[in-house]
Amino acid sequence: MEKPIVVLDADENQCRALCTMLEERRYRAVPIHKILKLEKCIQRDGCLAVILNIDTVSVDNRTIRDLTIKNPGIHFLCLSKDRFHPELKDAICYHIYACINKPVDKDELFYWIKSIYENEVNLKNRSET
Repeated sequence: MEKPIVVLDADENQCRALCTMLEERRYRAVPIHKILKLEKCIQRDGCLAVILNIDTVSVDNRTIRDLTIKNPGIHFLCLSKDRFHPELKDAICYHIYACINKPVDKDELFYWIKSIYENEVNLKNRSET
């Protein structure tokens, strides 16, 4: 079974809607509403990607950096209604795979997810040879 995609959003309705969108395309989605539960979820179940709503979950550069360093095989995507986040400049530049504007454009979201899955497949194929 493919690794799940964790959706971290403090707004339960938005989180559920995004999980439903992912599941409609046959991706396994895991809803999380608090950043404190993210690390436990990653350790327990593993995941391929985390979609983080930075409008509802309070994070800073250090938090994102620490998460990505501890979990190098996981891709982090951010969602936000704002185009610019100068307070997260370093995290976005060095640790975030992609930033997606809200409202979420399904084509853009699934482009990035497809890219992540293709990278994962390519890495597996290289390690098998």
